[in-house]
Amino acid sequence: MLTEINFDGLIGPTHNYAGLSPGNLASAHNAGAVSHPRAAALQGLAKMRANLDLGLAQGIFVPLARPDGDWLAELAIDGAAAEPHLRAAAWSASAMWAANAATVSPSPDTADGRTHLTVANLVTMAHRSHEWPGTLAQLRLAFADARHFAVHAPVPPPFSDEGAANHMRLAPYHDAPGLEIFVYGRAGGRFPARQHVEASKAVARRHGLDPARTLFVEQAEAAIAAGAFHNDVVAVANEHVLFAHEAAFADPEASHAAIRAAMPEAEIITVPADRVSLADAVRSYLFNAQLVTLPGDAGMALVLPTEARETHAVWSWLTELVAGNGPIRRLVPVDVRQSMANGGGPACLRLRVVADPATVDPRFLLDHARIDRIAAVVEGHWPEAIAPGDLADPALAERVVTARAAVLDAMDLGELD
Repeated sequence: MLTEINFDGLIGPTHNYAGLSPGNLASAHNAGAVSHPRAAALQGLAKMRANLDLGLAQGIFVPLARPDGDWLAELAIDGAAAEPHLRAAAWSASAMWAANAATVSPSPDTADGRTHLTVANLVTMAHRSHEWPGTLAQLRLAFADARHFAVHAPVPPPFSDEGAANHMRLAPYHDAPGLEIFVYGRAGGRFPARQHVEASKAVARRHGLDPARTLFVEQAEAAIAAGAFHNDVVAVANEHVLFAHEAAFADPEASHAAIRAAMPEAEIITVPADRVSLADAVRSYLFNAQLVTLPGDAGMALVLPTEARETHAVWSWLTELVAGNGPIRRLVPVDVRQSMANGGGPACLRLRVVADPATVDPRFLLDHARIDRIAAVVEGHWPEAIAPGDLADPALAERVVTARAAVLDAMDLGELD
């Protein structure tokens, strides 16, 4: 009964472009632009609907409570008097990128046969460092069945952990024992590395992983410097396939050899730099795609941002890829431009959990009717646009609080209020 469920973050009503994330080139480039929260959330819901149409299991996480007045109070600052950078950090909707919610080890990989989730601490960035309490509460509600799940508090600072965006899993099938790959960083020129190796090792120990089927791989400094602030900007894995840029890892030859030694059936598809540059890979978010297994014998599909189709070198290479006899047979472009402009593609928006859907709180699982209900709330309550100066508007603060309450009510998730 185990299947992969993609849990997408619903883009919150405070979605704005404050440029809070050094090393995220799209976020920095669009800092100060006018955002469109309603369109952003509807784009995300359309992607979830498209995944259902592909025959995939789909879940959802709700936005966290923002603006975060409790966090500002801990800093002894009243929201109305907060400096602009602190106000923006309190308003951030970045929890929409559910790939940073937690690291997940499915039950076939763990010593106790339960699926383990460790909520990410996100301590590198101020605007994300206060997400984990709200995320942890949501994870403990969605995966409350202690017979099947263990949900852990974050790794303590100073060891930065940014969750599944720096974690990959290879397995013959989703429900078979797998090889878990933790990707950590050391440096990236002027940009910080987001994942500390000690955090990755702590997560692996907590989850009871077999050391023989666990790898720790260093991300390339050049990739971080080029804007690959998370590994999922340059690599993605699904079942037996690793799809990665040639320059994703510090020592690609040794990394690939270690993967093949631990899992001989692994198929590594490498995109050469002379066909797709790191700059084009980051600009198009080619690798920040959902690599998914389609039902039946349809092979795998890449759910890509439309920006990949609009980047000639990327689309040319992908077209050749799917025309061959390899495992990736289909390209599915999706419009998530509002998220992309803030630095997150299709893969950023989802957390992959291999589990029996019957063991998950059904309020977090989607069908078309539930998406319709949520979309109606978004259309009725999410702001159409937010400019940088609007974050100081008390009326907008009241409106976004009401909007979140409306979606919690529609989903019967009052416990998260």
